Parts: sequence; structure tokens; C-alpha cells
Amino acid sequence: MASRAFPLGLAAPALAALLLALVAAPLAAVAWRGAGLSLGPADWAAIRFSATQALLSAIFSTLLAIPVARALARRSFPGRGLLITLMGAPFLLPAVVAVLGLLAVFGRSGLINSALAALGLPPVSIFGLHGVVIAHVFLNLPLATRMILQGWLALPAERIRLAQSLGFTPRETFRHLEWPMLREVVPGVALVILVICLTSFAVVLTLGGGPSATTIELAIYQAVRFEFDLSRAAGLAGVQVALGAAAALAAWTVARPAGFGAGLDRKLALTAPAGWRRGLDGLALLLAAAFLALPLLAVVLRGLPGLAELPALVLPAAGRSVLVALISASLATAAALVLALAAARRPSPTIEAAATLPLATSGLVLGTGLFLLLRPFVSPMSLALSVTVLVNMALSLPYLYRVLLPEARALQADYGRLADSLALRGRARLRWLVLPRLARPLGFGAGIAAALSMGDLGVIALFAGERQATLPLVVQQLTGAYRIEAAASASLVLVVLSFVLFWACDAGGRRAGA
Repeated sequence: MASRAFPLGLAAPALAALLLALVAAPLAAVAWRGAGLSLGPADWAAIRFSATQALLSAIFSTLLAIPVARALARRSFPGRGLLITLMGAPFLLPAVVAVLGLLAVFGRSGLINSALAALGLPPVSIFGLHGVVIAHVFLNLPLATRMILQGWLALPAERIRLAQSLGFTPRETFRHLEWPMLREVVPGVALVILVICLTSFAVVLTLGGGPSATTIELAIYQAVRFEFDLSRAAGLAGVQVALGAAAALAAWTVARPAGFGAGLDRKLALTAPAGWRRGLDGLALLLAAAFLALPLLAVVLRGLPGLAELPALVLPAAGRSVLVALISASLATAAALVLALAAARRPSPTIEAAATLPLATSGLVLGTGLFLLLRPFVSPMSLALSVTVLVNMALSLPYLYRVLLPEARALQADYGRLADSLALRGRARLRWLVLPRLARPLGFGAGIAAALSMGDLGVIALFAGERQATLPLVVQQLTGAYRIEAAASASLVLVVLSFVLFWACDAGGRRAGA
């Protein structure tokens, strides 16, 4: 009876069905409108460029992350925790800000070209395929490093101790311990980055463009925004979804288990070899830190002088961005909590599908589908902010659900039967049991959702007019107009607001869960 009386028993399936409809209906509209479309040479060029840049970005991000993660795993030094924290920053960093920082370092008047000019050497260009790959490596190298580092930290201490007792050389340790782990972890890491880069929009909008450097996402944007060719946009959106699904299937096929088995949860680091290997580890960490810190520092230094003279459109756009971020994060957090609690009580394929399906699409694909659905009834521009809230909520939901699900399962295993026997249900159960126990992951997840929504430049670029522009769109417009100083100041405001929102949500969750 307690299970039936608990409101989530009815709320979760209804919410899951609503979320499935929110994602499936735009995809169905895309499939219907794009059916029978024949792709032209420009479309095939966009598909090839999308696959090429995503593949190169995934390869370079993953390969460069391996020595960095290895050095972090086996070296102890002052500032190690700070460096690991820095590795998490680009995940929350708006892509338009990252691009602006890279322009300050690699752009026409950036640090690299200034140094080359002083040496009498020709300048390098950040635009085109290599610029897109550099930007994606900047954004995804930290994510790849953190994910691969978890693989090293998960090596059973018993295996490490056995290797030490047998006198394994560094080469033998790599062959018998590290290589099997990498063979298991790296394909999944590369998959995540490949899918992220396939759906990249802000990076290519700024550093790509032109016939030879257009991705599917950018082609969709151009087809809707400039050509108003909805059939072509829908067809390209269908191709985008198919590419993402193919990438996921390929990575699932390639991944292989390491076969170590479970340990006893003892903590034991790998032996840190001395000599030239110590120097290589230090060099890898130094180069990674410089590569990540220089663009961020450049944005700060360029943005500070212009804060007193921000363009008039920045502050209203900042207010709209904060409002969109807070609403979408609140909706995503509430939805993820309902689904995670229901899945912890009784696993359901419908709930799992509702929490996973958004990963197969992107903001621009959903925006195209919603554009097709709304246009016969209302002007999509008038609903730009509302649609942005819904799309951001749907796209951040899978992250929050994965954060909350393990904690919800532990809560149900530890206290579920006791709460049911006490007839603790409804608001009382939420107030006295769920929220206090899940406050920390709720705050962390809400912070991620707010920061991701704050920096989103996808569906808003498709729908917005001047009065609906959010801060990332304003930054992109200022950059496109070559008002780099104003763009840097607006970017600094965007970065500060994104991290303040994340910090406020995360700190609030930790305080409530203390």
C-alpha cells in the first residue's frame, strides 16, 4: 500500500511520457519534413567535415589526455588538487568564451602570432579545420583527463602491490596493468567526446563557416535562419541524429573489459618512476596547465578594462540568460529527482528511455523540430526563451539523472522499507528523508544544469530576435562584428555569472546536506 500511496508511483510515468513526447515529437517532425530529401554536394561536404573534425577532436583529446592523466595518477606535488579542479572548469565554460580566449592566444593579433612576428615568421590562422579541432581539444581535454584518471585510480591495490612485489619495470607495469585499463576506458572516453563534437555549434559558428568548414549543425542553422529551407534543415537534422547513433553503436562494439576483477577498495598509487620519466610527467602537466590557463587568463585581462563601458545590450541579455538558466535548472532538477526516485524503487524502461533519449540529439536538432511544430500556429520568435528553457531542460536532464540515480538507489536500500513501514510518504517523505539525504547531489546537479544553460548557444540562435538574445548570443554577435574588446568584457560577465550560479547551487546543496 505504501508503494501505491507514494505520489511518485503515478507522477513518474506521466513525467517520463511527457519528456519522451518533448524529444520524440520534434524528432518525428524532423523525420517527416526531411523524408525524401536528396542531399546536395554542400550537404555532403558538411557531413564529411562534421565527421572529420569530430573524429580528429576525439583522437587528439583522448591521446593527449593519457599522459596528463597518468602523471596525475602517479605523481604527488603541491597544487595537484588545484590542477585537477582546473580540469573540470572547461566543462562549465561557455563555448563562446572558450573560443574568444583561444582567439586571444592564437588569433591574428594573439600571443602566438605576436611572438611569430617578433621572430620574423609568418602568422598562423586559427580559422578552419585546425582551429575547430584546437578549440574542441581545449574544451574536451580536461573531460578526457578526468575520465581516464578515474580508470587509473580504480586499479585494484592488490594488483599494484603484486606488480611491485614482482619487481615490474615501468614498461611491464604498463603492459600488464595500465594497457588493459586503457583498452577498457579509452573507447568510451573517445565516444563521449566524439558525440559532443558532432553536436558542436558555437565553436564552428565562430571558427568555421565557409563552404569547406561547415558542420551539419551550422548547415541546419544556415538553412533555417538565412535560406528558410525547412526541408533541407530537417533532412540534415535526421542525418545528425543518425551519426550520433552510429557513433554510440561503434564505441559499444569496440569497448572491452579489462578483466581485473574487484579489489578490496584499498588505496595504493602506482610507483612513480624517477629519471627521464619524471621529467616527461612534469612536462605533460606543465603544457596541459598552460594550454588551459592561457586562454582563460587572456579573457580576464582583455575583459577587465571594458567592464565599465559594456554595450547597452549586455546587461538585459545577462538578465535573460540568468532567468533561463534558473528556470531550466529548476525544471531539470525536479524532473531528474522524480525519475531517479521512481527508478530506484522500481526500474522502468520508460523512465530510462526518457532520461537517455536526449543524449541522441542536440539543441539545434530539437530546435529545428520545434520550429516545424510551432510555426503553423504561432511565431517561433515570440516563444524563443520558452523553447530555450524546455530544450536546455531536456538536454541537461541525462546528466542530472545519472548524478542522482546512485544516491537514490542507496537511499531506497537504506531507508525505503523503514519509511514505508512508518507510512512516511508525500511531502513529509520529501521533506524529512529525500531532500536532506540528496541535498548534495541535487545542488551539484542543479549547478551543472544552470551553468550549461547559461552558456548555451544553440536553439536561441535559431529562434531569437534582438529582444530575446541571451548573453552567449550577444558575445557571438560582438565577436562576429570584430568588437573583440566588448566581446571579451561580455564574456567575462558570462563566465562570472556561470560559475556564480554553479557555486551557489553546489554550496547550497552541501550546506543543506551537512
